[in-house]
Amino acid sequence: MSPLPVYRWRLAPDGLATVRQLRAAGLRPGGQEVVAQVERPRRRRPPLVAFLYRIDRAMPVRPMTPARWAALAAANRARRTCPTCRRDAGYVIPARLGECVPCAFPDSEPYAA
Repeated sequence: MSPLPVYRWRLAPDGLATVRQLRAAGLRPGGQEVVAQVERPRRRRPPLVAFLYRIDRAMPVRPMTPARWAALAAANRARRTCPTCRRDAGYVIPARLGECVPCAFPDSEPYAA
């Protein structure tokens, strides 16, 4: 396999796009191979690298099915449910706490208005 062509930031030829650019256009790579990469230089750090795909070979994004919407809603509901008190916290439970704020800090008083 030959090495991939490398382009500098903002100098990639027309017809190539990153995954994010494809997604913004309603497309996905669709199993095609990476054809090039673009590098964004940074000071004192390695460059940022993004892989490029051909736009003409990209496929449309698959639509969300009712089952996928239900699975996404269940996953988000699980992220909001406190494992200690089993209530919906109304926000995503922070991973560093592992439970809702009232359960994590039971002795603290709420802010006075």
